[in-house]
Amino acid sequence: MAPGPLRVATTSDAALQGSILVLIQFDVCEEIRLDELRKIFGARTAEASFKHPAPGYVRYQRAPVVEPIEPLVLESGERLDGQIKYYDYGVLSVVFELPFSGDWETLVRLAGRWVWDTEFASLATKIAKQKLERAAPALVKPYTEWLNEDYFIFHVREIAGAPSAADVLSANGDQIAQIVRGETSRLSDGERQEILQSRISYYPNDLTVIGWNGAFLYDSATGAETAIQLLEYANSQLLEFRHYDELLSRQLEGVYDFLEHGGTGMFARWKTARAASKLHTVLLDVTELTERVDNAIKFLSDMFSARLYKVAASKIGVPDYKDLVNQKLRTAEELYRFMVDQFHQSRAFFLELLVVIILIIDLIFLFRGKGA
Repeated sequence: MAPGPLRVATTSDAALQGSILVLIQFDVCEEIRLDELRKIFGARTAEASFKHPAPGYVRYQRAPVVEPIEPLVLESGERLDGQIKYYDYGVLSVVFELPFSGDWETLVRLAGRWVWDTEFASLATKIAKQKLERAAPALVKPYTEWLNEDYFIFHVREIAGAPSAADVLSANGDQIAQIVRGETSRLSDGERQEILQSRISYYPNDLTVIGWNGAFLYDSATGAETAIQLLEYANSQLLEFRHYDELLSRQLEGVYDFLEHGGTGMFARWKTARAASKLHTVLLDVTELTERVDNAIKFLSDMFSARLYKVAASKIGVPDYKDLVNQKLRTAEELYRFMVDQFHQSRAFFLELLVVIILIIDLIFLFRGKGA
């Protein structure tokens, strides 16, 4: 049986007014040609929006292309508006949004149901595949299998009485922690404190609390855009670093298998040149692509956005996967140097052997000539 829809309270009795955003992201290809995509869809470019005026100092290197999608109606009857964002580094982001109004307990129950019980990934996958059929000419090296990440943002625009962020934390910290975790049961004091440590505010009346799979925002629609865009960007980074981690794992496994099964034999080492060249190509590609993902957005003087991004990336796990990728890149570089050294040794041995053979042949002809 499908869970019942959210009871929509009237404006007069609603303690909270806001919306819930579901981000479902897919790593679909190595690169998306955004200019070509705009021609196909006639879509617009998403411009970064930031809390205090600094449009010239905080910006995307290449802003994602945005396309609206048809509203999605769940079995519960809830109607979600949606849009798709296309990032040039090969990530597609499907965003669903549901407006809500109600009390704290209603939002806690809704968070628990949406985070754990609703298959948004399968719904978003169908939409993404339909869109990418048309977008195929703009995709560079499309993948047959997609990695995906999901993330939930609970954005509260208004709270009855317009309390400050400090007052909200004091009165409703327990519920905020539950919402961020997607838990309907009350959390322990230790877990609650751990979640609320990842909070950040710019003004006295705004609040962002970030978790690994969800975030709570208390801010105006305009003010919340900073956090929403940076959370989306951080999740897309995580997705890309997961992809590079898996790619490097496969490459390293292949190299180890090659070396284990005769790749270091004296004459088999001639094959090492091809294997080393392939590994070096992957190294260059991954290094270039990771730099592009890292530099997709710039913080030149907007320190609040930079701090917010740092908190978001840390909680979501971007630094952990980035470290894994860097470690595997270093391992791959060491293996590449080892394989090149092995090849050079084999070539030197072969050249020395040729010289010896030529000398022997010369000596044979020399002695034969004297005998004649």
